[in-house]
Parts: sequence; structure tokens; C-alpha cells
Amino acid sequence: MAFVLIHGAGFGADCWDALIPHLRAEALAVDLPGRGTRADVDLCTVTLADCADAVREEVEAKDLRDVVLVGHSFAGVTVPRVLDLIPDRIRHVVLVSAVVPADRTRVLDQIDPEVRELVEQSITDGVYRQTREGAAAMLCNDMDEATAASTLDQLTDDSAALLRETVDLSGYRRQIPRTYVHLKRDQCYVEELQQRSIALLRADVIDLDTGHMAMVSAPGQLAAVLNTLHG
Repeated sequence: MAFVLIHGAGFGADCWDALIPHLRAEALAVDLPGRGTRADVDLCTVTLADCADAVREEVEAKDLRDVVLVGHSFAGVTVPRVLDLIPDRIRHVVLVSAVVPADRTRVLDQIDPEVRELVEQSITDGVYRQTREGAAAMLCNDMDEATAASTLDQLTDDSAALLRETVDLSGYRRQIPRTYVHLKRDQCYVEELQQRSIALLRADVIDLDTGHMAMVSAPGQLAAVLNTLHG
């Protein structure tokens, strides 16, 4: 068995660094295009299909099977595309406060209108750029000062496709077991939105009393959830 970890918007694979040592199986954290090891890719060109293909590429390169696919936040719209590309390699899907809008809509379509306007103002030429102050309020409410600072240091620009592109959730129709990790103190993907995602997915639900970046603020707790899937 192996864990394959897909980051959300504004981060790269290094957001999983604190979690990986707690996992009881091989772990592969993937950089999506434009981030980390794929920073040479122009973010303005990146699509959701490109993100899924990056995951497929790394899983196949390592010939990983019996995979627990873990998606955080905006990875909720990349995961179903991965499921369609390599379904036979996936044993379980875990979605950590993952964004799952209605099929054939945009992520922006389910955000509060006032927040949506602010987010759209943060998009320039296909790139989404979060401010440090805004990210601190949404992502770091359960962190001490040092942990918050190191998390904000990892912030990176992102492809606006994660917000604006029409999503394809057909992969979620596959009969692959899935678990939704509901984060009770999340100030980014708030309670109402998490509950909408849970209802759409009809997933098993596990609660954690953390903010949005549980892999950073409570890596041991999140790892304990994931390790229950270690067979």
C-alpha cells in the first residue's frame, strides 16, 4: 500500500512534510504543475486535466498500486479526474476538507458572492495569488506563531483553473471507497461548504478538531486517520 498526497491551492508538495513521518506506509507527495518540482510549467496554461495527469505520471513512474489517494482542499476537483485515469491502482480515497462543487459548475460558483468578488480580484492573467494576511486568517487559526509563519512562507501562486474551470466529477461515480475528513475549525472551507461536499460525495465522515491545514497543525491526528486504512 502507498499514500499519494495531492495538495490544494496555493501550496506545493512540501505542505505534507510534517505528516509523512507519521504514516505507516510509503508516501508520495505530488507537486502539481507550476509548483515545486514542476515550477517550470507556466501557471497560466495549467488546467485541471494537467493536474490529474501529473498525479498519474508519478504514480505510474513508481508503479504504485493499492493506493490511498489523499486530496486536500481544492484537490477535491483533481481527485475525480485521477480516479478516471488510474482507477485500478486506487484502493481508497480520502478527502481532507476537500472542495467538491456540483458537477459541471465552477469552484467559484459555490463561494459566497462577496468572497467570490475578492477572489476574482486576486486572479490576474490566469494566476491566483493569495495575500499573506488573507491566508493567515483562513489557514492558520489553530497554529502557534512559528508554525503559522512557516506555513505562510510556503504559499505560492496558483493556476486560476482550480477556481474557474468547469469541474468534471464523473470519477466519483466509481465504486471506490471514500472518506471525508471534516475539519471542525476550518475558516477557509467553512462548515456549510464542507457539509455540501459531504452530501454530494456520500462518503464516510471522520471529524478532526483542527483548522484547514490539518497536515501542518495536527499531523499526528491526521496520520492516525490515514493509518487506519493501512491493511
